[in-house]
This record gives sequence, C-alpha cells and structure tokens, in this order.
Amino acid sequence: MALSDALEAPCLPVPASGRFIAAEHHFPLRVYFEDTDLSGLVYHANYLRYMERARSDMLRIAGIGQRAALEEGEGVYAVTDLQIRYRRPARLDDDLMVVSRVSQVSAATCAIQQAVMRGEEILTQGDISVAFLTPQGRPRRQPKPWIDIFSRLMRGEDIHP
Repeated sequence: MALSDALEAPCLPVPASGRFIAAEHHFPLRVYFEDTDLSGLVYHANYLRYMERARSDMLRIAGIGQRAALEEGEGVYAVTDLQIRYRRPARLDDDLMVVSRVSQVSAATCAIQQAVMRGEEILTQGDISVAFLTPQGRPRRQPKPWIDIFSRLMRGEDIHP
C-alpha cells in the first residue's frame, strides 16, 4: 500500500485519548526508552510532561477549547504553582495511568490533583494550580462556561460534552 493510500484509509488509528470515569479523568500512557535515564527509570521531569498531557486532554474532552481561546486572543492557562511527590519509579515499558481531578475553581484559577499510577500503585502525585491569563500575561476571568465545567467536575458530576 502506498503512503498516499494509507493516509486516505478510513480506519487509521487515532492518538491515545483519556476518558472520564465519573469526575476523574484517566489518561493512559506507556513508558518509552526516551523517557528513561541511564538507570532505566523514568527521568523525574517526564512525570511533569505526563501530567501536562493528561491535563490538556482532560480540558479538551471536557469541552474547554484552549486552542480557540489562544487563537481568538482571549487568553491561555499558565501554571502558577506546582507541588510534586515522587513515591516509586516507573520503568521502561510500564503501562501507566494519569488520574486527574479538579479540586478548586475560582474566577481566574483552577487547581487540579493528579496521580501517575501503575495499576493500583501511586508512583507520583502532583497538585497543580493554573491561572487564566491575557495574551499580555495578566490574570483574567475564565470564560463562564469553563468555570461551570470545572465546578461540575469538582462536585463529582459526570461530564459528557
């Protein structure tokens, strides 16, 4: 099959995407060689990347259009505070799950608790706060529909955009 035929095929796989189970977002991933250091363990900064991907996916499937807000000049989210606890290392080929839960919301900010897990075992936990900023970097109110989505998630309500 030619590459052009493959690109037009209707059954091409799509990137892995998380999903909500109740109000928690579950984002699956696998540890690749590039994620590890010389000891074969996941390099500490890569847990932050895993959490970022999971948060971005959570927002997207909840109906929060970050790209549209950026392109329309409304604003962007920026991490304002981060606390992370490393408990156990992940290794090459591990299947991991990043579980994310909204824990607080205000007019301009949102807090999200995240855990990187291998099965039932918590490997890393993070508490992340983000603020919605203008393109010039000043805090600004989040769009009201987004606050409503975050509030529903924080109350433990299921999200089906």
